[in-house]
Amino acid sequence: MTFPAHRPRRLRRTESLRRLVRETHLTVDGLVYPMFACSGTNVRREIRSMPGIFQQSPDHIAEECREAAALGIPAVILFGLAEHEDETGSEAAAAHGAVQRSIEAIRKAKLDLTVITDVCLCEYTSHGHCGVVKDSEVLNDPSVALLAGAALSHARAGADVVAPSDMMDGRVAAIRRKLDENGFQDVAILSYAAKYCSAFYGPFREAADSAPQFGDRRGYQMDPANAREALREVALDIEEGADIVMVKPALAYLDVIRHVRERFDVPVAAYNVSGEFAMVKAAAQNGWVDEKRAVLEIMTAIRRAGASIVLTYHAKDVARWLEAC
Repeated sequence: MTFPAHRPRRLRRTESLRRLVRETHLTVDGLVYPMFACSGTNVRREIRSMPGIFQQSPDHIAEECREAAALGIPAVILFGLAEHEDETGSEAAAAHGAVQRSIEAIRKAKLDLTVITDVCLCEYTSHGHCGVVKDSEVLNDPSVALLAGAALSHARAGADVVAPSDMMDGRVAAIRRKLDENGFQDVAILSYAAKYCSAFYGPFREAADSAPQFGDRRGYQMDPANAREALREVALDIEEGADIVMVKPALAYLDVIRHVRERFDVPVAAYNVSGEFAMVKAAAQNGWVDEKRAVLEIMTAIRRAGASIVLTYHAKDVARWLEAC
């Protein structure tokens, strides 16, 4: 009996052959670097659970954006920390807020970067929830009105893209209407369309000081058991005017990314979230994994699942590693 004619190992024999037949290509072009903006000047505080990631004042935000741009990273997303929290998260829409000031600092530096802003209330509310609370219930429609106001303030400061992450119903339509009515038709919306209520957000809540003070977010973020529901959420957001849709988190939801990519003809983003980042960092620091290989494998998996855009705290390292290849 002769050996089968098909020997797949033939195409794995050398690095040049492997590159020649590689199906998924990882480049810097689809990377978005998340950053945490706070008020003040000359502030740069490392986040304990996220080594190498900082809470920074606008002057330092602009400097790190300069570094990101030099590495070829095309976009950053800004999250804000409130100087003063209140029941309605009013600072989210304040012209003097940390995000708004950071956008202005980036624009003043004349960097070739797309500036995306997270639009939510949890970092700004005293109760830590993503909307207006009454009798321990997060109210949808009053929250949507506030979110639209926050998005408008980001557009006025110079944001290219606004990214609502709250999971309130109808917020994409409200934001699109508010932007258009005020002459910001060219500001795009990246919707956190399928955002799951995940255990992987823990380090972010330290970074953004956004942990809920009571209960949890299961009433508005998605149930991790549901995949078909994600398709409905994405369809609604596209119908309301979303230009890009996102699945969050990435690693535990690669199947959802694939479903969204196959069903919809819009750019698909995925968020490699703080808990995913922190696990790799902790394992690497203990010598349990090779950090570079693990991160590049994770990035490739997210791209292979169908995401053309990856938000990741590893972005600067990935850019350096790819440049060195």
